[in-house]
Amino acid sequence: MNHTTSRPTALAAPVRSAWLRRLLGLALVAASVSGCARRTAATSDGRSPDTPIVIMVSFDGFRWDYPDRGVTPNLDALAARGVRAEGLIPSFPTKTFPNHYTMVTGLVPDHHGIVSNTMRDPVTGARFSLSDREAVQNGSWWGGVPIWVTAERHDMRTAPLFWPGSEAKIDGVSASHWLPFDGSMSNADRVQWILELLDRPAAERPSFLTLYFDETDIVGHNDGPDSEEILAAIATVDGALGRLLTGLETRGLGDRVNVVVVSDHGMIPTSQHRVMFVDDYVDLEVALPVDWNPVLSLWPDEEDLTPVYQALRDAHPHVSVFLKDSVPARFHYGSHPRVPPIIGIADEGWTITTRPYFNDGPERADGGNHGFDHEARDMQGIFIAAGPAFRSDMRVPAFRNVDVYPLLMKVLGLPAEPGDGDLSRVEGILTE
Repeated sequence: MNHTTSRPTALAAPVRSAWLRRLLGLALVAASVSGCARRTAATSDGRSPDTPIVIMVSFDGFRWDYPDRGVTPNLDALAARGVRAEGLIPSFPTKTFPNHYTMVTGLVPDHHGIVSNTMRDPVTGARFSLSDREAVQNGSWWGGVPIWVTAERHDMRTAPLFWPGSEAKIDGVSASHWLPFDGSMSNADRVQWILELLDRPAAERPSFLTLYFDETDIVGHNDGPDSEEILAAIATVDGALGRLLTGLETRGLGDRVNVVVVSDHGMIPTSQHRVMFVDDYVDLEVALPVDWNPVLSLWPDEEDLTPVYQALRDAHPHVSVFLKDSVPARFHYGSHPRVPPIIGIADEGWTITTRPYFNDGPERADGGNHGFDHEARDMQGIFIAAGPAFRSDMRVPAFRNVDVYPLLMKVLGLPAEPGDGDLSRVEGILTE
C-alpha cells in the first residue's frame, strides 16, 4: 500500500480563527492543570524541592596553605568537585568576630560596628567582649543585616550555629534555630545538630545553616602555624567536614546542598623575642587600653590624647601608631565611633604587651597570632565551595571576604543589602 501525505484543506478565515482559539484554549487549560499539578507536588509540603540550601562551615584560624599539608582528604575532595580560591583576604582587623560578621553582612568592620573582639562604645560607655554573654546577645552592637535576617524575612528558615551575631535579635529578627556558644559541644554533636534539622520535612528545613570549628585557631595560638600539633588540628576539623558530607550523602542531599568552607583569618608565628612593651612608653592609667595585641586600642581622656599619641608615635620600629582619622585608607578603618582614638598596629609576628604580663609567662608570646595587616599573605584564610550553584574543579585567585555575602545571597536567591562586597568580582565561580 502506498502511503501519501496530503496537505490539509485550507479553512475559511472565520472558521480557522475559531478553530485556533479553541486549540489555544484547550492548550491553556492543559498547561494550567499541568502547572497546578507541578506546583502541588512542589509545595504540598510547603517548600519547593528546588529551594537552595547553603551550609557555610567556618574553620577558625585556618590559614590559606593548610589544605596543602597533606591531611585534608575531605577538603581536597570538596575542592575537586567545586571551587577553591588561592586565599580569602580578611578585613582589618584580622580578628574572629569582625571577620565572621563581615562574611554574612558584606560590610567591613568599620561599617558594621564589630570593630574588634573587644571594644568600647563611646556613646553608651558599654564594653563588648567575646566572653560577655549579655553583650554578645545584645542586638544593638550588631550593625548591618546578616544573611539569616533577610532569609527569615523571605520565609526561609535559618540555623546559624555558633556564628558571631547569631545569638542576638538583629533588626528585630532572630534565626529560627540557634544555640548559645558552647565550646564543650563536640564536633560530632555540632554536625549532628545540623543534620537533624535537615531531616525535617521540607517545609521546616532551614535553607541557610552554619557550622563553626575552632581547633585550628586554638592550636595555632598555642603552638604556632608551623608546628606538628597544628597538623592534628587540621585533620580534626577536616574529619568534622567529612562527617557532614557523609551525612548529606546518606540523606540523598549530597548533590542538593551547597557547602561553603571558609575561615576568618590565617595565623603568623610569634616569639618572645619580638615584643613591644607599651608600658615602657606611656602610663596605662592615662592611656586606658581597651584591646591589646597585635592591635593596640587606647581611649585616653581628651586632654591626654595628644601627649599619649606623641609618646607612642615613633616609640617602636615594629609598631605603627595612628590617630583614628589618619589610619591609611587601605585598612578601611577609622570612621566608626567604636574605633578608638589611638590605634597601634604591630608588624607581622610582633607582640604588644606589658612587662608584668610578659614576665609572668614569657612563653605565652611564643606560638602564633592574628589581627595583623589584612594584606599579609599569611593572614589569608580559605574559601572552598561545592554544590549545584558552583562550577567544578575550578581554582581562582584570592578574593576579599566582603564578597562572600553577595555571592551567597545570589545562591540563595535573596536580595543583597548595599555594602562593601561586589558580586561581579566572584560570580564567575557560579554555574549559570
